[in-house]
Amino acid sequence: MNEEIKVQASSGNVFADLELANSDELLIKAELVRQISNSIVAKHLTQTEAANLLGVDQPKISALLHGKLSGFSTDRLFRFLNALGSDVEIRVIARPQSDEAQTRIVSV
Repeated sequence: MNEEIKVQASSGNVFADLELANSDELLIKAELVRQISNSIVAKHLTQTEAANLLGVDQPKISALLHGKLSGFSTDRLFRFLNALGSDVEIRVIARPQSDEAQTRIVSV
């Protein structure tokens, strides 16, 4: 049983690797949801408490935390982070001509 396993390096965006449409947007949303989840855990909130704080029902929080990103715009996710006490900062940085443009979330 010495089958060769082929491994392919990631591009850094699993959604692009899976050839999904809007892969950059999906990556951004996934990172925003990770930040939301981290904030909910850090504040020891239940899903019901988080839902009340964010102005949605508990099933929406459950769906969000389980990676169901449709129905959640990036703007809405920004507002959720604000409601959880986080500032959201968007920076646009000129890049060297030789580098490929990137979209990413940086947490501090």
